[in-house]
Amino acid sequence: MGPVDTGPSSVEAARKYLEGRWTLISYEVFPPGRPAIAVSGSGTLSYDSFGNLDMQIRVDDPAVAEALERAGIPLERGVIASSGRTAIDMQAHTLIYILQGQAPLQTTAPAAPLALSRPRHWAVDGDVLTLTTRGDDGQPLSVGRWRKQ
Repeated sequence: MGPVDTGPSSVEAARKYLEGRWTLISYEVFPPGRPAIAVSGSGTLSYDSFGNLDMQIRVDDPAVAEALERAGIPLERGVIASSGRTAIDMQAHTLIYILQGQAPLQTTAPAAPLALSRPRHWAVDGDVLTLTTRGDDGQPLSVGRWRKQ
């Protein structure tokens, strides 16, 4: 085995960039065949050096929470939450949840917008991280923008 690649486009560089706490800037959900849902509220995303990702978004508006539930996004006490160990795919620019021993985020609809089986496509612009979950047709199902704390 050779040395670990640590250049600017390496997995190691991506891990270092993602590592830490992020604050929610905006979050939108695009359920197929339904109007877009802009989620108002606060949120944090944390990513550690072991690839563990934890996302918590507190939804302030009960009508938005109800729309999210109808779109197949479960909330617990008004919070969208997902957590688990992830792997970085540098070629596809995705975070992929490692599902061993973990139930999917949405057990009633495997194609749910935030199912853990869906990769999170990531893009970086300065100190802003954009995570996009895409449907089977490649269209965005959710777009979250986060600023590093």
